[in-house]
Amino acid sequence: MAIPVRRVLKVLVFIGLYLLSFRFVRPYDDGWTESEMRAWIHASEVLGIRDPENLYIGLWLTIELIAAVLAYVAIMKLWRWYRTK
Repeated sequence: MAIPVRRVLKVLVFIGLYLLSFRFVRPYDDGWTESEMRAWIHASEVLGIRDPENLYIGLWLTIELIAAVLAYVAIMKLWRWYRTK
């Protein structure tokens, strides 16, 4: 019974870290300058994406996921180190 509870808690920790990354891992939101807009439009055209904002959102979701994974791995390693100490 303890193993499924641990797995659920690990999933909840990861989901919590992912939601925290939405709050704290964000670029400033002053809008795009003209040169940034041209760069995003060019990148979306090269990748075959119609709307550059879809590329922007997808990129930031990926960055937030990577941040959550790194935080999760660090927390699990620290927890294992603490438990073996």
